[in-house]
Amino acid sequence: NEVMSVYNLNDNIRYQLKILDSLDPFTIKHSENVGILSGRICEKLNMDEGFTIYCTICGFLHDIGKVFIPPSILQKKGKLTDEEYETMKTHTLIGYKMCHNDLNLRPYEAGPLYHHEALDGTGYPQGLIGNEIVYEGQIIRVADEFDAISSVRQYKTHIGTLDTLKILIENTRPTKNSKRKGIFSRKVGKNDKEIVRALIKVIIEDVEMEIYRREEYI
Repeated sequence: NEVMSVYNLNDNIRYQLKILDSLDPFTIKHSENVGILSGRICEKLNMDEGFTIYCTICGFLHDIGKVFIPPSILQKKGKLTDEEYETMKTHTLIGYKMCHNDLNLRPYEAGPLYHHEALDGTGYPQGLIGNEIVYEGQIIRVADEFDAISSVRQYKTHIGTLDTLKILIENTRPTKNSKRKGIFSRKVGKNDKEIVRALIKVIIEDVEMEIYRREEYI
């Protein structure tokens, strides 16, 4: 695993992450992508190594609750019904409880719990607003959103990187659905602007590397 080799995670953490093996192949790959991307975003935000490793592991575990979502919902090719969507949303609390009830995984329970919360209060499961959402949750949300939109899955086609970034940038802008709380609150979008800027830096870095590799064949 790329992140494990980069940070030389210890055997205990490697053992903890074996819980991912219980997920379906698409969710495993997505979880790996989100973990790696969360760590790289942290680097662009100049987070210290300890927080970066912690956030990476939270990213790996963010969707672990999907192990208890019925395959008929998790792998459905068409649009989910309202009832199915409500069932899908429970993966956040299920994942949180799975981590909380395991002493080895408890330090990373923020990943499953917060990754679908939105700064404007329109997320779930708690509808938190602004700084009520822990920073690692805000980072994983952006990484999760990018990979979920841009990846090819059994129920969706590929959306290009630029179009995906356009959606994430749009989600930094306040909408009429944005909630306000307290006299010092300000209208915000779903995603933190600085985190999205850090994501863009990661994408630019990847594109430059890809161009460099291709130039070697010219």
